[in-house]
Amino acid sequence: MKKLFFSIGLMAASLGVFAQDAKNAVANKAMGAASHSKDFLVIQLGYVGLSGTGASNINTGFNRQLNIAFMYDFPMQKTNFSLAAGLGIGSDHYMLKDQSLDLRNTSATPDFQGTDAYSKFKLATTYLEIPLELRYRQVPENANHGFKVGLGLKIGNLLNAHTRSVENIAGSKLIEKEASKRQFNTWRFTGTARVGYGNFAVYGTYAITTLFKDNGTYDVNPYSFGFMLSGL
Repeated sequence: MKKLFFSIGLMAASLGVFAQDAKNAVANKAMGAASHSKDFLVIQLGYVGLSGTGASNINTGFNRQLNIAFMYDFPMQKTNFSLAAGLGIGSDHYMLKDQSLDLRNTSATPDFQGTDAYSKFKLATTYLEIPLELRYRQVPENANHGFKVGLGLKIGNLLNAHTRSVENIAGSKLIEKEASKRQFNTWRFTGTARVGYGNFAVYGTYAITTLFKDNGTYDVNPYSFGFMLSGL
């Protein structure tokens, strides 16, 4: 009888150790999956400017850019590199100084006019974007830590282009908004780069394609730089 009880006790102890090991394995696997961030969300906030022929004739102030993208990371096994692809929205806001842009103009050449009639005049563009990126991580198993570098390309389709003006008339504020994509290129291809540590980084972009369809008077390419948050 003692041998029977001893055997049962030994079996119970063995089962308990096995169950604990299995529980620890599942927990470690879950923690590993949680720590390996896929960089689902990328947020960029920065300055956007214009370069190229005619850029010096467009007077702007502090222009702003906001990009938001959901990206998925595909690690390259046994390396510090990965590939990422996603879908996002890119929005650029050009603040014109003592100038206006008439989007009702049917000419292919943008009509920038000097004026002091407006207290504010903004040109805004919004793109649906597909970002593609090659990434390097110092800590490949956890994107939230360590040194990170990314190089890539964004393919954008113009969703909206509009101006917004603010004018004071007889002591009253008049706000007008005009929208038209006629003068703008439908597609935009942009080179991207970023470098950072952990969840924070600085980034830069340069559009390979021009902003306007006109390639003579205003053959301008947008560029940008700023701060970004990623690895969430």
